[in-house]
Amino acid sequence: MWTSYPHILHMSILSSFWDQFLESLSKGDKNVPVLLSFLKQLKVVELTEEKIVLGCLNQGLKFYFDKRGPELEDLISSYAGKGLRVELIIIASKKKVKEAPLLSFQPSLGDLFYKTGLHAKYGFENFAVSSTNQVAYAAAQAVANGLGHTYNPLFFYGGVGVGKTHLAQAIGRHALEQDQDKKIFFCPSDQFTNELIESIREKSTPSFRRKYRRLNLLIIDDAQFIAGKEKVQEEFFHTFNSLVSVGGQVILTSDKHPTEIKNLEDRLRSRFSGGLAVDIQPPDFELRSAIVLIKAKEKNIEIDIEAAKTIADRVADSRSLEGALLSLYTRVLGGSERITLDLVEDFFSKKNGEKIKRLAPQDIIKAVCSFYNVRPSHLRGETRASSVVLPRQITMLLLRRELKLKLEEVAFLLKRKDHTTVIHAIEKINRLTMKDPLLKKDIDRIVNSLSLST
Repeated sequence: MWTSYPHILHMSILSSFWDQFLESLSKGDKNVPVLLSFLKQLKVVELTEEKIVLGCLNQGLKFYFDKRGPELEDLISSYAGKGLRVELIIIASKKKVKEAPLLSFQPSLGDLFYKTGLHAKYGFENFAVSSTNQVAYAAAQAVANGLGHTYNPLFFYGGVGVGKTHLAQAIGRHALEQDQDKKIFFCPSDQFTNELIESIREKSTPSFRRKYRRLNLLIIDDAQFIAGKEKVQEEFFHTFNSLVSVGGQVILTSDKHPTEIKNLEDRLRSRFSGGLAVDIQPPDFELRSAIVLIKAKEKNIEIDIEAAKTIADRVADSRSLEGALLSLYTRVLGGSERITLDLVEDFFSKKNGEKIKRLAPQDIIKAVCSFYNVRPSHLRGETRASSVVLPRQITMLLLRRELKLKLEEVAFLLKRKDHTTVIHAIEKINRLTMKDPLLKKDIDRIVNSLSLST
C-alpha cells in the first residue's frame, strides 16, 4: 500500500495515514487494545521515506513508547510495507498547560519494576520454603504487609545462593503490587557507593540525598561491601536514620551477621542489629528438589519427580541446580523434551567418567534459549520484541567471549546483516551488566550450565 511520498507530507495526508493505520490495528487479528488506546494519543509530525516522527503530549506517554520502540516500528513498518524508523518527541498541547493530561499515562508494573531495580521473577509465589529458610520467609511476609512497622531493619544473612536477594526483592515486589505509589528502590551496595562518589564529583550530593532519603523502602544488597569505606558508611548512617525516622523500611542482605562484618563502624553495626537479623541456611535435599521443580515449571520444562530428586541429590549448590536443569534440557530439545530419571543418571555418569567435549556454538544458543524460553529460530529471525532481543544479544556476547569467534562468524550464525550489529550487542550487554548485577548473575548461570553440560 506504500506509495512514494515527497520528503515531508502535507498535514492532511499525515493525518489520513495515521487514521488508516489505527483503523487497521483495530480491525486486525492482533490483540493490542491497551497499545491502541495510547497510540490514539499520538500525533504524526513528520513522515518521510525513512522515518516517522510522532508527537507525545507528555513525558509519560513518551516513556511508555520509548520502552516499546521495536514493537511500534514493526507495527508501522508492516502496515507501510517498508521499514520505517520511529522517532518520538514532546509536543505542546493546544490546551493550557494546567489542563494538559500529564497524569493520563499509568506505567505498567514491568516499567515500575525496572525503575525501582526490582525483577518480576523474584516473588513469594516461586520461593521454595523449608526448615532452612522458613523463619526468613515468615519475617519477609510480615515486613511486606507492613513496611516500617514490624522489623526495621530486616537483615538477611547467609552464604551464596541461599535466597537472600530473592526474598528481599519479593518484599519490594509485593509492596509495589499493593501500592504503585510506594517509593521503592533495590540497590546493590556497590551502586550506592558509585552514586555517592559521582554525586561528590559532580557536586550534586543534595540530589543524591533526596533520592535515597524519601523512599518508603530501601533494599541494600551485599551490605558488607560498604564496610571500610568511611565516607560511604557516614552517608549510609544518615540515610538510614532519615528513612527510619519517617517510617521508611530498610532491608539489608549480607554474607555475615552484623557483628561479624569486619571494618564496619560500631554505629552502623548497632543499627543493623537493632531490628531482626535472620540466618538463611544452605538448602537441604527437600528444598533443592523443590527448587528444581519450581525452575522447571517457570521454564515450561517437563521433568519426572524422581529425576528432580536425583538432580537435588547430586548438586549441593543451589545456584548450580538451574544450570544442571538447563544442561539436561538442551539434551532433550527436539526429542521427547521431557527430563527422565534415566536421562539424569546417564548425564551424571558421563559427566563424572567421560572426557570433556569441546563447546560448540549450538551449545551456547541452546543454553540461552532454554534459559529465556525462546526458540533458536527466534534468535535468527527479524523480530525486535524485547523478549527476544535481550537473549539474542546475550548469545552474541557469549559466542564472542566464550568461543573467541570472529565478529563476522557471530553475525553469520545469528543471521545478522553485518558485524556492527554484534559490536553494538556486546557493548550494550556489557553496559547493562555493569548497572544490573542480577542480569550478570543470569548470564553467569547460563555459562555455568554450559560447563555442566560438557
